[in-house]
Amino acid sequence: MGRILAIDYGRRRCGLAVTDPLRIVATALATVDTPQLIQYIKDYLSREPVDEIVVGLPTTMRGEPSDSMRYITPALGRMRKEFPDMRFTFWDERFTSTLAHRAMLDAGVKKSDRRDKGAIDRMAAVIILNSYLSSSSAPGC
Repeated sequence: MGRILAIDYGRRRCGLAVTDPLRIVATALATVDTPQLIQYIKDYLSREPVDEIVVGLPTTMRGEPSDSMRYITPALGRMRKEFPDMRFTFWDERFTSTLAHRAMLDAGVKKSDRRDKGAIDRMAAVIILNSYLSSSSAPGC
């Protein structure tokens, strides 16, 4: 069984999280500049088996796709072309950045470290992945 990789996609950078091989625990993986995302995934896939990529789906409070979809959709198209055998799943990412910031506060992370937007992006990816894993939608979980 391969891992599940999650992406909190952003225009400048993307937070990544990944499960352990048994798909029990989600951990932060990296923050990658968006233009380097596909190459980073290629490199990661050459070292680790991944069965699925979960991409955070930005939605409005009404549950409709947000304006961010205009740059996520083409990026996902490029990823699907680059990784044609990979399963891609969109997963609701509402409030993940807020939850990530709150989790850092609750964990006692210093203010200077909370300003690291990359850390928030990674934590948001972990939250997306944990949400997906706790749902009945995740295969093999």
